[in-house]
Amino acid sequence: MPVAVVTDSTAYLPPELVRAHRLTVVPLTVVLNGAEGLEGVETFPEDATRVLSRRRVTVSTSRPAPEQFAQVYRQLLAAGADGVVSVHLSAELSGTVEAARLAAGEVGDDRVTVVDSRSTGMGLGFPVLAAAAAAAGGADLTGVRQAALDAVDRTTIFFYVDTLEFLRRGGRINAAEALLGTALSVKPIMHMPDGSIVVRDKVRTASRGIARLVDLAVEAAGDADVDLAVHHLAAPQRADQLLAALTERLDDRLHDTYVTEAGAVIAAHAGPGLACVVLHRRP
Repeated sequence: MPVAVVTDSTAYLPPELVRAHRLTVVPLTVVLNGAEGLEGVETFPEDATRVLSRRRVTVSTSRPAPEQFAQVYRQLLAAGADGVVSVHLSAELSGTVEAARLAAGEVGDDRVTVVDSRSTGMGLGFPVLAAAAAAAGGADLTGVRQAALDAVDRTTIFFYVDTLEFLRRGGRINAAEALLGTALSVKPIMHMPDGSIVVRDKVRTASRGIARLVDLAVEAAGDADVDLAVHHLAAPQRADQLLAALTERLDDRLHDTYVTEAGAVIAAHAGPGLACVVLHRRP
């Protein structure tokens, strides 16, 4: 059996890719007004959207416990895997990477290795797919890990949110940034240059925000052939606009495309109206 690849629920990979690549997905936990559920198993995007539309709302998320990861790793190794590469959302956003590393140390660092994607959504998903492709090609533990790391360096994420308030509540940006956005009535575009969420641009309207996302994605693509992922939250029309515009702009350099709704964890921190573009430059 080749090296097994593990990720978490914030990759938002289409289910058919999870099955095709035999990926193992460990869910994060979301708590919406006191109701706790596993992302993608018990709690879904529409649950978060419904709760976030209320005036009074408490939302939090939590990492999987190290014991959960350790159990997954042991099961995969017992089933015959040569090793495990575990790829997760940015350590700047969640303790998931830390929990995975604690579990790897318990199971054996010579058999399990953990990669910080420095991103989320398909910013995490593309490195996971690269690792899975390397594993299917017969790469060893070191080779599969390196494939994931290389894909991290070739992947760029930009996203638009209607308000910074949800990111502020979740502690993902500081209060000063949120206050600035509210005071100026701007629509922020964010990116993750080092694994943390940073304001990249500010625009005045949603339509300008979507147009700016397209320009930034094309700029990030450069001259490379690329794969594209588009995420949204309760905004399918924005996803359609992004996909159509980028398909036209990137033309024959665009290969695989994916469109998915962001899950409850990202919904809790970004809020309804999220539109996200992830560019993966092919080697």
